[in-house]
Amino acid sequence: MTLKLLPLAFAALILPGIALAQDGAITVEPQVVTDWKSVYGQVEAKNTIAARARISGTITALDVTEGDEVKAGQEIGKITDQTLDYQIGAVDAQINALEAQLENAKTELKRGQELQARGVSTSQNVDQLQTQVNVYEGQIAAQKAQRKVYVQQQEFGTVTAPIDGKVVTVPVTKDAVIMGGETIATIGGGGFFLRLSIPERHADTLHTGDTILITDPDGKEIEGKLAKIYPEIEGGRVQADVEVPDLDSRFVGARLLVKLPMGEREALLVPQGYVFNRTGLDFVRVKEEGGTYLRTVVPGVHVTSDGKDMVEVLTGLNAGDTVVPNDEQ
Repeated sequence: MTLKLLPLAFAALILPGIALAQDGAITVEPQVVTDWKSVYGQVEAKNTIAARARISGTITALDVTEGDEVKAGQEIGKITDQTLDYQIGAVDAQINALEAQLENAKTELKRGQELQARGVSTSQNVDQLQTQVNVYEGQIAAQKAQRKVYVQQQEFGTVTAPIDGKVVTVPVTKDAVIMGGETIATIGGGGFFLRLSIPERHADTLHTGDTILITDPDGKEIEGKLAKIYPEIEGGRVQADVEVPDLDSRFVGARLLVKLPMGEREALLVPQGYVFNRTGLDFVRVKEEGGTYLRTVVPGVHVTSDGKDMVEVLTGLNAGDTVVPNDEQ
C-alpha cells in the first residue's frame, strides 16, 4: 500500500484503496467538559467533643483507647479524689454526734413537758428545750446536705462519653493526676466527611452541591457532594466540607485524593481507542469524500463521558469531522 502525504495544513495521510468503514463512525462535535483540580482532603468527624474531667484527682480506671466505638453515656474512665472520702467521713462523724445530742435534747424536752403538765415547770423552759431540739435537727439536715455534695462530687469522678462515636484521642493514662476540666478522651461522632483546604483563587469556582470525585484507599473513584464552603479565608486558603457516602473512617485524619470542578469548557472528544500512535505521532482515521485518511492529532487529557473513556483532541480535528475506528489494529 502506498501512502501519499497531503500538505501539512491538512495534517492528513491519504489511504487509497481502503474501504470506508461504516460501523463505529462518529461525527465529532464540541462537548462540554469539566476541568478538575486535584487536592487532598482529610477525613474529619462532623462533631468532635472532648470528654473532660469534672473533678481533680487520680485516674483509677481508663476503659477506652483510640479507635474504640462508644455510646453516649457510656463510662470510659474513673477519677478518684481521696480527700472526698475524708470529708465524707468527717461529716458522718459530725452527724453521729449531732444525732446523739438530738436524742438527749428530745429526752429533756419530754421530761420538761411532763413537768409542765404537773405544774412544776414553766412554758418558757419547755420552749427553750424545743428550740434546742430544732437547732440540732437543723444542724443534722445541713450536715446531710453537705454529705450529698461530697457524694455528688465523687460521682462526678465517673467520666462518660458525651456522644455516640469513635474515640479519636486519649491524651492521658491510668494513674495520672489531672485537674478538673482536662480532657480524658476526644470523641468524634455525627458521621464523617472530608475537610478540604483550597487556594483562595479557586474559591469562586466552587458551589455547594457540586459533584466531587474522591479516590479511596483502594484506588476506586467515588463521588461526593460539596456540602459546605466556609466564608473565612485563612492563610490564603478556603475550607470546605465534602459529604461522601460510606466514607472509610478507619483512620480519622487520613488524606484522600480529591478532584474539584474548576470550570467548564467545550472540547472535541473521540474514544480513546480511535487514537493510535505510529512513529512517535498520534493519528485518527477520518472519513472524507473519496476515502479514509489518517490525520495527525495532538491529544489532550482523558475524560470519562457517559461511562466511556474519551480523549480530548487539541489540534488536528474540526467540528463536524467523522472519525472511524482504526481497522489495522
